[in-house]
Amino acid sequence: MTYHEQNILLNAGTETIYGTATLPEIHSDVPVVLIIAGSGPTDRDSNNAYGLLTDSSKMIAYELAQNGIASVRYDKRGIGESSKAIKSEEDLVFDDYIDDAVNWVQMLHNDKSFSKIVILGHSEGSLIGMIAAKKAKVDAFISVAGMGYSFYDTLKRQLKTQPKVLYNECVRIMDELKRGNKVADVSKDYYLFFRPSVQPYLISEFKYDPAVEIKKLTIPILIIQGTTDLQVTVDDATILKNAKPDAVLKIIDGMNHILKDAPIDQEKNLKTYSNPKLPLSSVFKESLIGFLVDEVKL
Repeated sequence: MTYHEQNILLNAGTETIYGTATLPEIHSDVPVVLIIAGSGPTDRDSNNAYGLLTDSSKMIAYELAQNGIASVRYDKRGIGESSKAIKSEEDLVFDDYIDDAVNWVQMLHNDKSFSKIVILGHSEGSLIGMIAAKKAKVDAFISVAGMGYSFYDTLKRQLKTQPKVLYNECVRIMDELKRGNKVADVSKDYYLFFRPSVQPYLISEFKYDPAVEIKKLTIPILIIQGTTDLQVTVDDATILKNAKPDAVLKIIDGMNHILKDAPIDQEKNLKTYSNPKLPLSSVFKESLIGFLVDEVKL
Protein backbone atom coordinates (compact mmCIF):
# COMPACT_ATOMS: atom_id res chain seq x y z
CA MET A 1 0.00 0.00 0.00
CA THR A 2 1.39 3.42 -0.91
CA TYR A 3 1.27 6.43 1.39
CA HIS A 4 2.37 10.04 1.46
CA GLU A 5 3.52 12.58 4.03
CA GLN A 6 2.72 16.22 4.60
CA ASN A 7 3.71 18.88 7.10
CA ILE A 8 1.20 19.62 9.82
CA LEU A 9 1.30 22.52 12.28
CA LEU A 10 -0.16 23.01 15.73
CA ASN A 11 -0.42 26.56 16.95
CA ALA A 12 -0.35 26.02 20.70
CA GLY A 13 -0.70 29.54 22.01
CA THR A 14 2.04 31.90 20.86
CA GLU A 15 4.35 29.41 19.14
CA THR A 16 4.03 26.70 16.54
CA ILE A 17 4.66 22.97 17.02
CA TYR A 18 5.80 21.23 13.84
CA GLY A 19 4.76 17.73 12.86
CA THR A 20 4.41 15.24 10.05
CA ALA A 21 1.21 13.49 8.99
CA THR A 22 1.73 10.13 7.32
CA LEU A 23 -1.37 9.16 5.38
CA PRO A 24 -2.32 5.90 3.66
CA GLU A 25 -3.31 5.95 0.00
CA ILE A 26 -6.98 6.13 0.96
CA HIS A 27 -7.11 8.66 3.77
CA SER A 28 -10.71 9.62 4.30
CA ASP A 29 -12.53 8.15 7.29
CA VAL A 30 -9.38 6.42 8.57
CA PRO A 31 -8.04 6.01 12.12
CA VAL A 32 -5.07 8.11 13.21
CA VAL A 33 -2.34 7.46 15.78
CA LEU A 34 -0.66 10.37 17.57
CA ILE A 35 2.97 9.32 18.21
CA ILE A 36 4.73 10.98 21.16
CA ALA A 37 8.53 10.71 21.30
CA GLY A 38 10.67 9.93 24.34
CA SER A 39 12.74 12.09 26.66
CA GLY A 40 15.49 14.57 25.99
CA PRO A 41 16.02 16.35 22.65
CA THR A 42 14.46 13.46 20.73
CA ASP A 43 12.71 14.60 17.55
CA ARG A 44 9.63 13.32 15.77
CA ASP A 45 11.60 10.51 14.08
CA SER A 46 13.21 9.33 17.38
CA ASN A 47 16.58 10.90 16.56
CA ASN A 48 18.71 13.58 18.21
CA ALA A 49 21.98 15.44 17.77
CA TYR A 50 23.75 13.39 20.45
CA GLY A 51 24.20 10.21 18.46
CA LEU A 52 20.67 8.83 18.51
CA LEU A 53 19.81 7.89 14.94
CA THR A 54 17.07 5.28 14.95
CA ASP A 55 14.15 6.48 12.78
CA SER A 56 11.94 4.36 15.05
CA SER A 57 8.94 6.71 15.10
CA LYS A 58 9.18 7.22 11.36
CA MET A 59 9.19 3.45 10.90
CA ILE A 60 6.11 3.13 13.12
CA ALA A 61 4.34 5.73 10.97
CA TYR A 62 5.21 3.85 7.79
CA GLU A 63 4.07 0.52 9.25
CA LEU A 64 0.75 2.05 10.25
CA ALA A 65 0.26 3.58 6.82
CA GLN A 66 0.97 0.23 5.16
CA ASN A 67 -1.99 -1.08 7.14
CA GLY A 68 -4.35 1.77 6.24
CA ILE A 69 -3.81 3.77 9.44
CA ALA A 70 -2.79 7.44 9.46
CA SER A 71 -0.41 8.94 12.01
CA VAL A 72 0.93 12.24 13.26
CA ARG A 73 4.34 12.60 14.89
CA TYR A 74 5.84 15.89 16.00
CA ASP A 75 8.84 17.70 17.40
CA LYS A 76 7.97 18.51 21.00
CA ARG A 77 8.27 22.16 22.01
CA GLY A 78 11.90 23.18 22.37
CA ILE A 79 13.06 20.40 20.05
CA GLY A 80 13.87 20.26 16.32
CA GLU A 81 11.69 22.52 14.22
CA SER A 82 9.68 23.36 17.34
CA SER A 83 12.75 24.76 19.13
CA LYS A 84 11.37 28.31 19.11
CA ALA A 85 8.21 27.26 20.93
CA ILE A 86 9.99 28.01 24.22
CA LYS A 87 12.07 31.10 24.96
CA SER A 88 14.45 29.28 27.30
CA GLU A 89 14.84 25.88 28.94
CA GLU A 90 13.67 27.32 32.24
CA ASP A 91 10.29 28.14 30.70
CA LEU A 92 9.52 24.48 29.98
CA VAL A 93 7.57 22.27 32.38
CA PHE A 94 6.32 18.71 31.91
CA ASP A 95 2.70 19.84 31.80
CA ASP A 96 3.46 21.82 28.63
CA TYR A 97 4.06 18.53 26.83
CA ILE A 98 0.78 17.16 28.16
CA ASP A 99 -1.12 20.26 27.02
CA ASP A 100 0.47 20.04 23.56
CA ALA A 101 -0.62 16.41 23.20
CA VAL A 102 -4.16 17.34 24.24
CA ASN A 103 -4.18 20.15 21.67
CA TRP A 104 -2.99 17.77 18.94
CA VAL A 105 -5.87 15.42 19.78
CA GLN A 106 -8.36 18.28 19.59
CA MET A 107 -6.95 19.31 16.23
CA LEU A 108 -7.32 15.74 14.95
CA HIS A 109 -10.91 15.64 16.22
CA ASN A 110 -11.62 18.77 14.18
CA ASP A 111 -10.38 17.03 11.04
CA LYS A 112 -13.30 14.92 9.84
CA SER A 113 -10.93 12.69 7.85
CA PHE A 114 -10.22 10.63 10.95
CA SER A 115 -12.62 8.03 12.32
CA LYS A 116 -10.79 7.14 15.56
CA ILE A 117 -7.85 8.59 17.50
CA VAL A 118 -5.21 6.58 19.34
CA ILE A 119 -2.26 7.88 21.37
CA LEU A 120 1.06 6.00 21.26
CA GLY A 121 3.73 7.19 23.67
CA HIS A 122 7.32 5.92 23.73
CA SER A 123 9.45 6.03 26.90
CA GLU A 124 8.71 9.38 28.63
CA GLY A 125 6.12 9.92 25.90
CA SER A 126 4.14 7.09 27.49
CA LEU A 127 3.52 9.13 30.65
CA ILE A 128 2.73 12.22 28.59
CA GLY A 129 0.36 10.18 26.46
CA MET A 130 -1.54 8.46 29.25
CA ILE A 131 -2.23 11.76 31.04
CA ALA A 132 -3.27 13.38 27.76
CA ALA A 133 -5.50 10.38 26.99
CA LYS A 134 -7.42 11.09 30.19
CA LYS A 135 -7.76 14.80 29.45
CA ALA A 136 -8.72 14.37 25.78
CA LYS A 137 -11.19 12.01 24.12
CA VAL A 138 -9.28 9.17 22.45
CA ASP A 139 -10.23 5.62 21.55
CA ALA A 140 -7.15 3.75 22.82
CA PHE A 141 -3.73 4.22 24.40
CA ILE A 142 -0.47 2.41 23.65
CA SER A 143 2.50 2.51 26.02
CA VAL A 144 5.79 1.54 24.37
CA ALA A 145 8.78 1.10 26.71
CA GLY A 146 7.00 3.31 29.22
CA MET A 147 8.04 3.81 32.83
CA GLY A 148 6.01 2.02 35.50
CA TYR A 149 7.80 3.80 38.32
CA SER A 150 7.66 7.57 38.71
CA PHE A 151 10.47 9.52 37.08
CA TYR A 152 11.75 10.31 40.57
CA ASP A 153 11.99 6.61 41.44
CA THR A 154 13.39 5.72 37.99
CA LEU A 155 16.15 8.31 38.24
CA LYS A 156 16.94 7.21 41.79
CA ARG A 157 17.23 3.60 40.63
CA GLN A 158 19.48 4.52 37.70
CA LEU A 159 21.77 6.54 39.99
CA LYS A 160 22.33 3.51 42.24
CA THR A 161 25.25 2.51 40.01
CA GLN A 162 27.09 5.73 40.88
CA PRO A 163 29.54 6.21 43.77
CA LYS A 164 27.81 6.62 47.13
CA VAL A 165 28.87 10.25 47.59
CA LEU A 166 27.46 11.20 44.17
CA TYR A 167 24.29 9.17 44.76
CA ASN A 168 23.61 10.76 48.14
CA GLU A 169 24.05 14.29 46.78
CA CYS A 170 21.74 13.58 43.83
CA VAL A 171 19.07 12.18 46.14
CA ARG A 172 19.36 15.24 48.37
CA ILE A 173 18.69 17.48 45.36
CA MET A 174 15.91 15.24 44.05
CA ASP A 175 14.13 15.15 47.41
CA GLU A 176 14.08 18.93 47.52
CA LEU A 177 12.75 19.12 43.97
CA LYS A 178 10.09 16.55 44.81
CA ARG A 179 8.92 18.89 47.57
CA GLY A 180 8.50 21.55 44.89
CA ASN A 181 11.53 23.58 45.86
CA LYS A 182 14.34 24.73 43.58
CA VAL A 183 17.93 23.98 44.65
CA ALA A 184 20.38 26.85 44.30
CA ASP A 185 23.55 25.14 45.54
CA VAL A 186 24.05 22.64 42.71
CA SER A 187 27.69 21.77 42.07
CA LYS A 188 28.90 21.90 38.47
CA ASP A 189 29.43 18.13 38.78
CA TYR A 190 25.66 17.66 38.81
CA TYR A 191 24.64 20.23 36.20
CA LEU A 192 23.86 17.62 33.56
CA PHE A 193 20.84 16.44 35.54
CA PHE A 194 20.05 19.28 37.95
CA ARG A 195 21.12 22.60 36.42
CA PRO A 196 18.81 25.42 37.59
CA SER A 197 17.20 25.82 34.17
CA VAL A 198 15.92 22.22 34.11
CA GLN A 199 14.66 22.16 37.70
CA PRO A 200 11.15 23.50 36.91
CA TYR A 201 10.71 20.62 34.46
CA LEU A 202 11.85 18.03 37.01
CA ILE A 203 9.62 19.47 39.72
CA SER A 204 6.62 19.23 37.41
CA GLU A 205 7.37 15.66 36.28
CA PHE A 206 8.21 14.27 39.72
CA LYS A 207 4.60 14.75 40.83
CA TYR A 208 3.27 12.14 38.40
CA ASP A 209 3.15 8.37 39.00
CA PRO A 210 2.49 6.29 35.84
CA ALA A 211 0.79 3.50 37.82
CA VAL A 212 -1.66 6.04 39.24
CA GLU A 213 -2.28 7.75 35.90
CA ILE A 214 -2.90 4.59 33.87
CA LYS A 215 -5.57 3.49 36.38
CA LYS A 216 -7.65 6.51 35.37
CA LEU A 217 -8.10 5.33 31.77
CA THR A 218 -11.23 3.47 30.69
CA ILE A 219 -10.20 2.82 27.07
CA PRO A 220 -8.38 -0.15 25.48
CA ILE A 221 -4.70 -0.14 26.47
CA LEU A 222 -1.66 -1.94 25.05
CA ILE A 223 1.58 -2.12 27.04
CA ILE A 224 4.64 -3.16 25.01
CA GLN A 225 8.05 -3.83 26.56
CA GLY A 226 11.25 -5.45 25.29
CA THR A 227 13.44 -7.76 27.37
CA THR A 228 16.75 -6.20 26.24
CA ASP A 229 15.74 -2.60 26.98
CA LEU A 230 18.61 -0.90 28.85
CA GLN A 231 16.51 2.07 30.00
CA VAL A 232 13.14 0.61 31.01
CA THR A 233 12.57 -2.88 32.38
CA VAL A 234 9.96 -5.63 32.17
CA ASP A 235 9.28 -4.78 35.80
CA ASP A 236 8.05 -1.34 34.68
CA ALA A 237 5.60 -2.95 32.27
CA THR A 238 4.43 -5.34 34.98
CA ILE A 239 3.72 -2.43 37.31
CA LEU A 240 1.58 -0.78 34.64
CA LYS A 241 -0.23 -4.07 33.97
CA ASN A 242 -0.90 -4.63 37.68
CA ALA A 243 -2.27 -1.10 37.93
CA LYS A 244 -4.53 -1.72 34.93
CA PRO A 245 -5.33 -5.48 34.83
CA ASP A 246 -7.54 -5.24 31.73
CA ALA A 247 -4.70 -3.79 29.64
CA VAL A 248 -3.06 -6.01 27.01
CA LEU A 249 0.57 -6.71 27.96
CA LYS A 250 3.09 -7.78 25.33
CA ILE A 251 6.63 -8.63 26.41
CA ILE A 252 8.88 -8.94 23.36
CA ASP A 253 11.93 -11.13 23.74
CA GLY A 254 15.12 -9.54 22.41
CA MET A 255 13.70 -6.06 21.70
CA ASN A 256 15.56 -3.03 23.06
CA HIS A 257 14.52 0.51 23.97
CA ILE A 258 14.53 1.78 20.38
CA LEU A 259 12.28 -1.15 19.34
CA LYS A 260 14.96 -3.03 17.42
CA ASP A 261 16.20 -6.61 17.87
CA ALA A 262 19.32 -6.42 20.05
CA PRO A 263 21.31 -8.53 22.54
CA ILE A 264 21.40 -7.67 26.22
CA ASP A 265 25.14 -6.94 25.99
CA GLN A 266 25.34 -3.18 26.57
CA GLU A 267 27.99 -2.36 23.98
CA LYS A 268 26.29 -4.33 21.21
CA ASN A 269 22.87 -3.06 22.24
CA LEU A 270 23.93 0.59 22.11
CA LYS A 271 25.43 0.14 18.64
CA THR A 272 21.89 -0.24 17.29
CA TYR A 273 21.14 3.34 18.44
CA SER A 274 23.15 4.78 15.55
CA ASN A 275 22.01 2.49 12.74
CA PRO A 276 18.73 3.75 11.25
CA LYS A 277 18.75 0.97 8.66
CA LEU A 278 17.88 -1.62 11.30
CA PRO A 279 14.16 -2.48 11.01
CA LEU A 280 11.68 -2.45 13.84
CA SER A 281 11.19 -5.71 15.68
CA SER A 282 8.82 -7.84 13.60
CA VAL A 283 7.03 -8.96 16.77
CA PHE A 284 6.56 -5.32 17.76
CA LYS A 285 4.94 -4.53 14.42
CA GLU A 286 2.66 -7.57 14.64
CA SER A 287 1.67 -6.71 18.22
CA LEU A 288 0.92 -3.09 17.35
CA ILE A 289 -1.21 -3.79 14.30
CA GLY A 290 -2.89 -6.77 15.95
CA PHE A 291 -4.02 -4.67 18.91
CA LEU A 292 -5.34 -1.88 16.71
CA VAL A 293 -7.29 -4.32 14.55
CA ASP A 294 -8.50 -6.77 17.19
CA GLU A 295 -8.96 -4.61 20.30
CA VAL A 296 -9.67 -1.14 18.94
CA LYS A 297 -11.54 -2.44 15.88
CA LEU A 298 -9.91 0.03 13.53
